[in-house]
Amino acid sequence: MDNPNLELDKVQHQLMTLERPKKLKILVVDDEPDNLDLLYRTFRRDFNVLKADSGMNALQVLASEGEVAVIISDQRMPEMKGTEFLSKTVPQFPDTVRIILTGFTDIEDLVEAINAGQVYKYITKPWDPGELKAVVQRAAETYDLLKQRTEELRRAHAQMALLTVLVQVTQAASSLEETLTPIARAVNETFAADGCILQLTEGNTLVATQGSYSDTDTVENWLAQDPLTSEAIATGQMQVSLNVLKDTKLNSIPYYQNTGVQAHLVIPINYRNELLGVLSLQWKQPCTLREDELKLIDLSAQLVAIALTSSRFHKTKI
Repeated sequence: MDNPNLELDKVQHQLMTLERPKKLKILVVDDEPDNLDLLYRTFRRDFNVLKADSGMNALQVLASEGEVAVIISDQRMPEMKGTEFLSKTVPQFPDTVRIILTGFTDIEDLVEAINAGQVYKYITKPWDPGELKAVVQRAAETYDLLKQRTEELRRAHAQMALLTVLVQVTQAASSLEETLTPIARAVNETFAADGCILQLTEGNTLVATQGSYSDTDTVENWLAQDPLTSEAIATGQMQVSLNVLKDTKLNSIPYYQNTGVQAHLVIPINYRNELLGVLSLQWKQPCTLREDELKLIDLSAQLVAIALTSSRFHKTKI
């Protein structure tokens, strides 16, 4: 690509028009209605606040809502202590940050919970609203950092796995055509897409040679009629629509309606300013992509370009 940084800047601008930052979810748990309401009102401006009046109900909320950034739980509750409830959330939600509210001295439970990594901090009742807000804000920042590092590690593993597959495919295939479907599968799995198409080009025109992969069904190839693909070929830049239903340029196009694709990303595969093909990643639900994920996709496209060039060179030698 002539200027990958400029390309990413333009794509990121597109993403900003489609995405809005979401509030982190937190869960507040207290069997006293007044305290529960107070906790809700304290944090509703800054967070998406979920409520539960017992440990058992809180577990049900988590089962339906999924991971939250922070849990604030009272310690003394009927049926299940706060520390017992929090301990049950650790296996499924290890990154969630847990805060306990206690109005009495129960050192053994608190020390045990803190030492086991189940509690980030405890706050004594009656709490100071300013202090509690500061603690929860730090907890949310801790959660963000944990998630960021987890994602970085996951992406590093995914990138290494993709590189390994590309090397293996390139070495094993006897022709360029044989590499396309295995590469499409590797890219599809790396980015958890619902479908992937890798289609070659000649003279900036799509040709019939292509490989595709989907976990669930056959991928229909309609890239020749797709505006995103045309734009990617014409500009040499990544094109993306993360929510087709809200994209006025795409939501009336029959190809999207017929295939059920709701998010689409098309990357031109370039090697030394030569367009080799296009890579299409498709999702059946609207999705979000961060800046670092875009950079990972861009780097992966460059790896694919190298693999295709190597396969093409190998074929000509044979």
